[in-house]
Amino acid sequence: QVQLVESGGGLVQAGGSLRLSCAASGRDYSAYFMGWFRRAPRKEREWVATISRDGGSTYYTDSVKGRFTVSRDNAKNTVYLEMNSLKPEDTAVYYCAAGIHWPQDYWGQGTQVTVSS
Repeated sequence: QVQLVESGGGLVQAGGSLRLSCAASGRDYSAYFMGWFRRAPRKEREWVATISRDGGSTYYTDSVKGRFTVSRDNAKNTVYLEMNSLKPEDTAVYYCAAGIHWPQDYWGQGTQVTVSS
């Protein structure tokens, strides 16, 4: 069992940056793929990024490539999402997720990111 708590969301102007954090509690954190998803108003949940167990591999949806960076610190049981050059269309609730084969088994409560134009 893994519990996930996101933080770092907020209001930012277009072109600005935010860094989201997701603190995990529970056993064997390093055994999990970690990822970020988002749900914009009136839209379906969208996968954003995934990082492998050791942090050696990262994957991004096309719309955030070159702007977002996912990383993890296994000593701190924390995964991060560095978001740069933010756009209004990045406005969403961002969720952290964990899973053995893909981040889909455990979910956080989400943190709101709002990008003003």
